[in-house]
Amino acid sequence: MKKAFLFPGQGSQFIGMGKDLASQFEVAKDVFSEVDEALGERLSALMFRGDIEELTLTKNAQPAIMAVSIAILRVMSFNGLDLKTIDLLAGHSLGEYSALCASGVVSLRDTAIILRKRGIAMQKAVSEGKGSMVAVLGLTSETVNKFIITSKCDNHLIQVANDNDPSQVVISGEKKEVEKFSDFLKQKNAKRIINLPVSAPFHSPLMKPAALAMESELRKVNFSNPIVPIIQNVDLSILGSTEGLVDRLVKQICGTVRWRESLIKMAEGYGVKNFFEIGPGKVLASTVKRTIPDAHVLSVGLAPQIDQALEMIND
Repeated sequence: MKKAFLFPGQGSQFIGMGKDLASQFEVAKDVFSEVDEALGERLSALMFRGDIEELTLTKNAQPAIMAVSIAILRVMSFNGLDLKTIDLLAGHSLGEYSALCASGVVSLRDTAIILRKRGIAMQKAVSEGKGSMVAVLGLTSETVNKFIITSKCDNHLIQVANDNDPSQVVISGEKKEVEKFSDFLKQKNAKRIINLPVSAPFHSPLMKPAALAMESELRKVNFSNPIVPIIQNVDLSILGSTEGLVDRLVKQICGTVRWRESLIKMAEGYGVKNFFEIGPGKVLASTVKRTIPDAHVLSVGLAPQIDQALEMIND
């Protein structure tokens, strides 16, 4: 059966993530050391035993989550994984950069530096308190997009940021417009609306300054063709070469993360049946279960789960 590796995005971080990997596997410890050196600071110390509020800062969470994902992948490779036996890769927002690193498109050092710059640019794009994000449960993205158009809200200031699965959509944008739209959705039988504890309205039109800043940074990076094809967030294209990569990564900053559609494309278009979430947490595994109920899915975020994953892959 065909297999895909999925890499989580921001929100999956927790204090202690990666610590068991670093203590048990030298190859994992080397990943964290390389990221620390690239950033010129002990990000690993923050990850292993620091303060959750500091780790949650966008500039820290993005490279930290990526580092754990790549550490897990390196341990799996050290224990016999041939990445070329995996059919597709995909990552949720910053997770797309983890996928690029995993597939050899970008070096680990460059990925860490890019994500630090990306996190700072996204944080600076909007003044604190001006933006907001909410998770909408019980309505599809198609329905929410239709409501954005038919409501009296300014659709230039809000949009669907994440289409996560058939029952969860995230809205992002200018705070007052998000609040107004949330009130509108409550009248349209949304099951639940949850304010997300984020520092900026990611994947919204307000991120345009960050997109402009990152375009110049991304064009400085040396990219290589991927070892394993990657489904990209913004347009569901399959990355088989570096052509158009920078343009799509720039668009991703303001664009919708089309995660549900990515999962469906992998399952229905490419016959993927086995999904492995490579990184901290179990957020992506839940989206797979809700989107493709008959899929096999395993979260690989801790050392004991690595052997289980390798057994499934080699079965």
